[in-house]
Amino acid sequence: MKKLKERWGIETNGRFLIILVVFAITGTLSAKLAKPLVEYINLSPDYWFYWPIRLLIIFPVYKVMLICIGWVFGEFTFFYNFVKKMLRSMGLKIIKVE
Repeated sequence: MKKLKERWGIETNGRFLIILVVFAITGTLSAKLAKPLVEYINLSPDYWFYWPIRLLIIFPVYKVMLICIGWVFGEFTFFYNFVKKMLRSMGLKIIKVE
């Protein structure tokens, strides 16, 4: 826990807890939201490409929700920078928001 707090530049346990809660809420909601989105395009689990498509849907949903839910909890800057860094490591460019 101490190494993670140092890596993220977090000084208080309260802020660390908030960040972990945001990650938990975002992960759960993005997985739950992917199912209706896949059903909307009439894709059933019987097809071999159901799970790859569902994972491709979860990816952008997770990123957007991470920033939005982080904003609700007062951690917009942390999660915006976190998503930027994650996308940059994947070779994608991010538009600068000020």
